[in-house]
Amino acid sequence: MNIAPLIDHTLLKPDATAADIKRLCDEAKQRHLAGVCVNSCHIAQVAKALEGTSTKPVSVVGFPLGAMETTAKAFEARRACELGAQEIDMVINIGALKAGDTDLVTRDIAQVVEASRPWVVKVIIETCLLNHAEKILACQLAQKAGAHFVKTSTGFGGGGATIEDVALMRQTVGPHMGVKASGGIKTLQDVENMINAGANRIGTSTLFIQYEIRTM
Repeated sequence: MNIAPLIDHTLLKPDATAADIKRLCDEAKQRHLAGVCVNSCHIAQVAKALEGTSTKPVSVVGFPLGAMETTAKAFEARRACELGAQEIDMVINIGALKAGDTDLVTRDIAQVVEASRPWVVKVIIETCLLNHAEKILACQLAQKAGAHFVKTSTGFGGGGATIEDVALMRQTVGPHMGVKASGGIKTLQDVENMINAGANRIGTSTLFIQYEIRTM
């Protein structure tokens, strides 16, 4: 199995420079990775660098807390797409989910999905902050709102992807929705474990991906 088309090459640190982003794009293009995932201030640079390749420009929205007002999230998503994003990774309103405000969570996701059309939206549920029932509910609401993927983590919430969470997410959303594992994926064995658990996209900033993409 060629894992390169499953990898979102990621740089979301606040001190990332234009030179860092260029290097990220060069590495992703060379290895034909799925996407380059960055903060929205860098998405125009990424879109230009990836033009004419199979690698998608990916922007995060409402990152990393998910606590932005819904209209602001939708605006950020729309603007990122105008600047060239072809996939959006948004963070849910975690507090609303934990409070049981399912209408707000669903509306929050649905407005970002609408603002991002026709592009793919991945919903970051931040599994490390949720209990078992909340993880299931978050996946169900993302599916109801028309999102294309559920994603484990921002990498900034104190925890990352686990085999158990990826398997639960895949079980919840079924075979026709994407599952992205991200956060703490540092080895090729980690990648294989996540794919075997049900992930069909991997987000990582770890350098092993750049140099050791190979068939599993």
